[in-house]
Amino acid sequence: MEWLTNIIQNPGSIAHLVVIYALVISLGVKLGKIKFGGISLGVTFVLFVGIVVGHIYSHYIVDPKTNEFITHAAQKETIDFVKELGLILFVYFIGLQVGPGFFATFKKGGVGMNLIAAGIVLLNILVMLGLYFLVFPQNNYNLAMMVGTMYGAVTNTPGLGAATSVVKDFGGDWGALGVPDLASSYACAYPLGVVGIILATIAIRYLLGIKLEQEQEAIRKEQERDPHATPKHMVIKVTNKSVVGRSLHELHSFLNRQFVITRCIKNDEMFVPNGDTQLELGMQVHLVCAEDEAEPISMLMGEVVEGKDWKDDYDKEKANYVSHRLVITKPEINGKTFGQLHFSSIHGVNVTRVTRNGMDLFADRNLRLQVGDRILVTGPAENIERLKRVIGAEVKKLNHPNVGAIFFGIMLGIILGQINFGAGVKLGLAGGPLVVAILIGAFGYRYKINTYTSTSANLMLREVGLLLFLSSVGIQAGAKFWDTIMNGGITYVWTGFLITIVPILIMGIIARKTLKLNYFTLMGLIAGSNTDPPALAFANQTAGNDAPAVGYSTVYPLSMFLRILMAQVVLMLFLQ
Repeated sequence: MEWLTNIIQNPGSIAHLVVIYALVISLGVKLGKIKFGGISLGVTFVLFVGIVVGHIYSHYIVDPKTNEFITHAAQKETIDFVKELGLILFVYFIGLQVGPGFFATFKKGGVGMNLIAAGIVLLNILVMLGLYFLVFPQNNYNLAMMVGTMYGAVTNTPGLGAATSVVKDFGGDWGALGVPDLASSYACAYPLGVVGIILATIAIRYLLGIKLEQEQEAIRKEQERDPHATPKHMVIKVTNKSVVGRSLHELHSFLNRQFVITRCIKNDEMFVPNGDTQLELGMQVHLVCAEDEAEPISMLMGEVVEGKDWKDDYDKEKANYVSHRLVITKPEINGKTFGQLHFSSIHGVNVTRVTRNGMDLFADRNLRLQVGDRILVTGPAENIERLKRVIGAEVKKLNHPNVGAIFFGIMLGIILGQINFGAGVKLGLAGGPLVVAILIGAFGYRYKINTYTSTSANLMLREVGLLLFLSSVGIQAGAKFWDTIMNGGITYVWTGFLITIVPILIMGIIARKTLKLNYFTLMGLIAGSNTDPPALAFANQTAGNDAPAVGYSTVYPLSMFLRILMAQVVLMLFLQ
């Protein structure tokens, strides 16, 4: 058994370190699936297992050569490298995820919702600073630990990573307690942070006397009032001589309207047209368009007619509805919005979900599609087959991801992160890759930059990055975690709870009173501003509709961006 002893107790061995990481990650992922009151901590449990293992590792395992406790000093540089690499991978792929919708969220109603989310982020910082000045002696160590508490309170791991990077690079005096382990205060505040976000959301409902049934009815009426989202089916008899002899391709350019002709009747015979089909005087066409464009289209083509045969045909189409998941593979679709493509009104199908990099997005009109997006389509089987020709849906084209473009983007992000903007301010290893990834995700399609990876590959890279970061932070924090608990740990718990609930209650009430947000949308907004998937899951379960997903996806990109950068700003401004 000497070989086993050597693996366990040889701190200079790579095998030793790999075994430690494998133990922490495998056990943490397993325990993270356990639900407490219907809520699980997910992969974040890896941090807690890392702390326990790190504590045991640092205090109870003896180096047989020196007969001293192992403090993992021999692997410090290796652990730091693994931690930073994991953080870079995690943050970069988050940037690719939120980039396509980042700037679109500031349009129309998204401005107000993002202002509310930014207000929650700002209030989190103000409450944290207020508690720091009221409760703790003012010094660099306590300030850094309160920043860690804040990120545990809002359940934001990338922000913890950004703050940890600043702490690592800070060259000032930390005092007698030494360099702070932000993960320790983060771990203290995190459990109540998860619960507190949900409790604060429920509290808003009862404080404002909100009735869920009324909110459901309001959403239903709002959807009915959207004429552009409602498809209009018409039979038009061609009487306008200016369109006679034109092919359907030419007709789209001539009318400058979006529509689809699904059937044509000529000499009492019905047939399915194609792009080269030419219109003839007296021909009847079965046309689908947006409701608000029905009148101008019919006036330009001829006259609307009604027919029992068409109604029977339409009823048969409705009975033939099916659902399919299709993948966007045509490059020309990259960067186009649902509003431009008219899936419902033109192609006769409904898109209810978009899956991108493992994240479900609401099929909003302003959402820009990317190559590799998986869309859940419902409609007549024939219409879905026709849609496949529009979007590609050829999965084999995506079997080979553009890995070179991904790592080129990471390189640019690291370079950007090291640029000093004056007074020591820089984006760092978290902010730089995040900014570059957002820009590539938002505008890469304009420059033919394709960073697509399959959903499973993207999730794996992102999860591996997060797991490496959390396990590294936990192992390093384990040495001092018990000391943290004995010296203010309970304080981090209750101050973290206040950091969680106070901003949500204030901004939630303001959002309801000023923006008149539907409660279900507000629930998604609160979850998105805290980048908290468990809160979104609770909101979806409560609502039973897409409103929480709309709120979440609208504010998530900006909130994630602010959460990561504000950690660095606060520490750079206040550390002495």
